[in-house]
Amino acid sequence: MLLLAGLTTGHKIGLAIVAVVFIAFALASSFLAPRRWPDFPGKNGLSVFVIASLVLFAGMLSAVIVFGSEAKEAGAEVGAHGSPAQQTIAVKETEFKIQLPAVNELKEGTYTFDVTNAGKIPHDLVITGGKATGPTRTALIAPGDEAKLKVALAVGNYTLYCSVAGHRALGMVAKLSVG
Repeated sequence: MLLLAGLTTGHKIGLAIVAVVFIAFALASSFLAPRRWPDFPGKNGLSVFVIASLVLFAGMLSAVIVFGSEAKEAGAEVGAHGSPAQQTIAVKETEFKIQLPAVNELKEGTYTFDVTNAGKIPHDLVITGGKATGPTRTALIAPGDEAKLKVALAVGNYTLYCSVAGHRALGMVAKLSVG
């Protein structure tokens, strides 16, 4: 169930459609067909039934493989250009949520936070904790706009939050660890 929660809506819909077809075939061949044809699938129809079952089973496995994998988010790779010293991290802000890409471990270095306000009201981004060198906050970002924040992060733990009154308390906060 946890894997399903992490999938995108499009992948969930794809898996659901394939599952519905698979379940509908199983129920129809178990309950509906025997009512109409008492000897279902019969001697002549057994091979067709087995082939249809195998095709649907293979389709379900293929759907799980295709729809069960997610692409890496932008900014999730350290050192996209071979250098872990500089990296861009995509940050998405919406009403009362800050989304960061899944990063395993950040190394000490300079990072550019590419902040997108996908919400309906203005937000900003503030970085506190650890030893950050350079500007540690963006200006207020209008809905639909973006801002960049380039900061050098030393080993330590950092808190990212929106400083608009009440937003941090409503959940616009994220943690980041370097080192």
